[in-house]
Amino acid sequence: MRSVRSKVIAAGLVLGVAGVATWQLLPQDAGGGKAIRVGTSDVVSSLDPAGAYDAGSWALFSNVYQSLLTIRSGSDTPVPDAASSCTFIGDKLTTYQCELRSDVKFSSGRAITAEDVKFSFDRIKAINSDQGPAPLFNTLESVKAEGRTVTFNLSAGDATFPFKIATGAASIVDKDKYPAKGLREDEKVDGSGPFTLGDYKAGASAELNPNSSYKGQGKISKTAVTVRYFKDSTQLEQAWNDHGIEVAHRDMPPAVLAALNPGLKDTRYQASGGTETRSMVFNLRAGSPVGQPAVRQAIAAVLDRAKIAGEVYKGTVTPLYSLVPAGIAAHSTPFFDTWPSPNGLTAKKLLKDANITAPISIGLGVNTRGASLPEAEEIKKQLESTGLFRITIKPVEKWADFQKAYAAGEFDAYTIGWIADFPDADNFLAPLVGADSSMNNGFSDKGVDDLITRTQSFSDRGAAANDFRDLQKLVAQHVPMLPIWQKKDYVMSREAVAGAQHLSDGTGVWRLWELNWL
Repeated sequence: MRSVRSKVIAAGLVLGVAGVATWQLLPQDAGGGKAIRVGTSDVVSSLDPAGAYDAGSWALFSNVYQSLLTIRSGSDTPVPDAASSCTFIGDKLTTYQCELRSDVKFSSGRAITAEDVKFSFDRIKAINSDQGPAPLFNTLESVKAEGRTVTFNLSAGDATFPFKIATGAASIVDKDKYPAKGLREDEKVDGSGPFTLGDYKAGASAELNPNSSYKGQGKISKTAVTVRYFKDSTQLEQAWNDHGIEVAHRDMPPAVLAALNPGLKDTRYQASGGTETRSMVFNLRAGSPVGQPAVRQAIAAVLDRAKIAGEVYKGTVTPLYSLVPAGIAAHSTPFFDTWPSPNGLTAKKLLKDANITAPISIGLGVNTRGASLPEAEEIKKQLESTGLFRITIKPVEKWADFQKAYAAGEFDAYTIGWIADFPDADNFLAPLVGADSSMNNGFSDKGVDDLITRTQSFSDRGAAANDFRDLQKLVAQHVPMLPIWQKKDYVMSREAVAGAQHLSDGTGVWRLWELNWL
């Protein structure tokens, strides 16, 4: 999912914008005061920041909550939002301190205090939801509030910590309205973001109204926004074609994205960034048919990423050979280096050498949004063509049900997308393969954890490059996850809407406040 932070960190990446059609000017007030309708097939799993670690939820959080830091459009540098300043204390990168702005208030009118900030972080750790962001704060040991100063004490040097507190995970909640040890369940929001949440219908719509008391890096919106949530990309496309929405983001069908061109009538678009990734995650719990490394390596030796990219996604994604995507500093290609082309004979030898009898039966979990099901069918076809595997696809329609199922170990393997919380190689490794990973697949390796800890100790992120490459090689040996592809972030909008080019830039921040009628 999301963003970037701190003068201490030089990520060395500016997410560019490509494929932008001509942005034409139309008369003012084209919308006649109506709310701008934004469509997405993403899902909000929870309105409570302690219970959500997914793109759909964090996109909404960007607009109704504040974090201490945030990211400006087109930048990779964190800037204060609810804080007036933040910095590391000393050179060990184990103490991080922020000063809270004096003028920030919740939408109820109550002033935000340092105690609210401490409460917001403490409850994430205390609740430790299977679907929550606790794994992102694995180095956070304690939080202290004194006056308007918030001090974070870390268990180890973590140069990426400022990145993390600019994400939706660090959303500040009202300590008087949220339970300390349980998730809030009433589908209400008490935050301090650029919008207040009006009528909310889970899985259908969220009405956002400009928050006139908002103080932060964003701006007070000039218009209301209605987010419409669609079951799948086909419904999203239909809503676009029927003019039921003015902006579409995540995810149109691959054929629609592949056909985008500057000559389309009443359609503007942009494709920014390129760090959304997709992988197959393996269940390493006891008794799993993919528990032995040789089985996972054999699958890696067979997978034809180019065919998936070309036939399923119509060339709108690029084959990926590491968990760290191209465009992120320290990216390498260990899966390509080991298995440069799909080869059934290599897979057969791997299994034979490990004394594993084929065919191996595997249950593949898939959430049916977007092109996930056709992708799973292509994976099944490829693996079964070798005679080494028997794949049973287990489709799950609802995202929340899918999350619960993979967390409970109900699949032998499952496919899942990942959107960066911030553009640093750490965010594609630590939360995915580190201790207590958000993938809930039972993987644990001391060598991996030691390298993750070491890479987090470099304030100069470039100095961590060699360790990141070693870490990617080690992941390719264990194969707890198998990278499949990466893609750009597409936004489509009508000509009557301004600001859509700032809506999303691959950092995970959803800037609905930038939208306005021309």
